[in-house]
Amino acid sequence: MLKRLLAPTLLALMAAACSPASTEAPDTPTGTPALTTYFPAPDTTVLADGGVKMVPITTPKGTFNVWTKRFGSNPRIKLLLLNGGPGATHEYFECMESFLPREGIEFIYYDQLGCGNSDNPQDTSMWSLPRYVEEVEQVRQALQLDSSNFYLLGHSWGGILAAEYALKYQQHLKGLVISNMMMSIPAYGKYADEVLAPQLKPEVLKEIRALEARKDYQNPRYMELLLPNFYTQHILRRPLDAWPEPVNRSFAKMNQSLYVTMQGPSEFGVAGKLLNWNRVPDLPRLAVPVLSIGGKYDTMDPEHMRMVAEKVQHGTALICPRGSHMSFYDDQPTYMHGLISWMKGVDRGEKAVKL
Repeated sequence: MLKRLLAPTLLALMAAACSPASTEAPDTPTGTPALTTYFPAPDTTVLADGGVKMVPITTPKGTFNVWTKRFGSNPRIKLLLLNGGPGATHEYFECMESFLPREGIEFIYYDQLGCGNSDNPQDTSMWSLPRYVEEVEQVRQALQLDSSNFYLLGHSWGGILAAEYALKYQQHLKGLVISNMMMSIPAYGKYADEVLAPQLKPEVLKEIRALEARKDYQNPRYMELLLPNFYTQHILRRPLDAWPEPVNRSFAKMNQSLYVTMQGPSEFGVAGKLLNWNRVPDLPRLAVPVLSIGGKYDTMDPEHMRMVAEKVQHGTALICPRGSHMSFYDDQPTYMHGLISWMKGVDRGEKAVKL
């Protein structure tokens, strides 16, 4: 899953994330709206807010507000993004702005409760998978998303949340994307321990294991070892000083309380509330079209991601040959082409889209 707070020294130079929308054209059968439809004129009877909507969420501890922002307008393809961490922000998805608008795909940023621009109740009892599922459902209702247009993409921890949501509320979905997240935490822990850890230099792994044995996770040395030896190999395959600015900005805002409560402090396995989470046996229940995305160098087993696509009723696998955990950055051409092609295929009525 997405990892802990990065050191401030990793904040890279600002980089542009937007590209112009496609030229104006009539609506097409693939769901690409005309430019004036995708970017409609603002309603002059209300105050324009750039597509931001604060959604009130009812919880057992009271009502809180979560932040959403709509980009573009397409009545047939609306993609809601669930960030990872747990505890990161929507900001690392900003690369989507360089690809989706020119295809006429509407997408919606969303900071989960405790993340980014949303309220933070600072109550660890609120960090609960079932509660987050109900939060997503309340967001769906507030944004008027339904089975005619609602695509849900969950990345990393967001993939767990997306899968859990679909298993309860798939009747509201048009398509589900599970991005870079295995459907079994025990299997993820085994893969990290048996496959990823041995790829480290023996002396590096020995020192990391010693720090973990002492539970000395706050020791600066822990991240000094992980950043160049693990993160640049399996999280985002670029030199640390070349990591995209939206990623660094998002990671710098990580809610550590949420991360540790759900994930635990270790980078090689899970020790939090998700410790025994396993939905592999339930995958055949998913009848909605599913796109399962993995990366060859991911922290998640790419073969497991292929298996997810095979077990659901209408699955498609997309394995990025140059990608790691954040394949939408280190293998953008594969990731974005596959995601866009799949959504348009589902919009045409295809269920198991061939990429």
